[in-house]
Amino acid sequence: MSDLSTNTQDADSISPFDQKCSHHQAKAHKWVAVIAYNGALFHGWQYQKHQPEANTLQAALQQAISSVADEEVSVVCAGRTDAGVHASGQVIHFETHATRSTYSWWMGINANLPPGISVEWINQAEEGFHARFSAYARRYFYVIVNTQVRPALQADQLSWWRYPLDVVPMQQAANSLVGEWDFSAFRARDCQAKSAVKQLHHFRIIRSGDLIIADVQANAFLYHMVRNLMGVLIPIGQGTADVSWAAQVLAGRDRRQAGITAPPHGLYFAKAYYPACYQVSQQRFFPRFLSALSGLKD
Repeated sequence: MSDLSTNTQDADSISPFDQKCSHHQAKAHKWVAVIAYNGALFHGWQYQKHQPEANTLQAALQQAISSVADEEVSVVCAGRTDAGVHASGQVIHFETHATRSTYSWWMGINANLPPGISVEWINQAEEGFHARFSAYARRYFYVIVNTQVRPALQADQLSWWRYPLDVVPMQQAANSLVGEWDFSAFRARDCQAKSAVKQLHHFRIIRSGDLIIADVQANAFLYHMVRNLMGVLIPIGQGTADVSWAAQVLAGRDRRQAGITAPPHGLYFAKAYYPACYQVSQQRFFPRFLSALSGLKD
């Protein structure tokens, strides 16, 4: 945009059409929403320009919102997820010139979304809000069903481990990873983050019957970081690796010395945290089958 002091164009030289468009152009409004989805039904979050027909979450949301807005709309999320990864509290924002009530956006978007994705909450965003850059923390759950027989129900929403896991050494190992560290050993090879230094706020391991839930929160996560963390904790819980291995892997900063990348099916984007001034819903949008567990505290 030109500075007014250097703009030498005479106002009379602007066409009446341009003046009319400039005068009547509606102001864009920003909206923030919390969404949930079954990642097993989509090819990950990010819209693929080279393969626009791919069934991605971003593409599905943009199509649904654009239908309600009657204009093309782009969507930004708090944290992109891979194919197979789920969300119960993903946060998005979008901008539009369309004027709709909160209820109309909520019902209209949901009516246009495919099965496996829903808007849980929506409201007009505060000025300056950004779903990704305004967040100061993200929280994930990783859910393992620890049984001898593979699950028939919710098989695409849980990770299965047939060998007995002891959560006590898993928690001891997780404790050694809490804090601000260089997590290079837990990032995927094609991770594009500028820095591998992240701050892990908490890493809790909870057992409830046959379910083992890893509750992990950090200021930000590297590509595949949670799944790679679980790839170290699972052998420790099984007893095939010592508790000290987790700290050794962390200190080594070498992905080749770490464990497997755990499957995506058990991973859930549970929540993004924002300063109170942005007034994003503080509800607990946890997976319904986990919401009653007392160990899942803020």
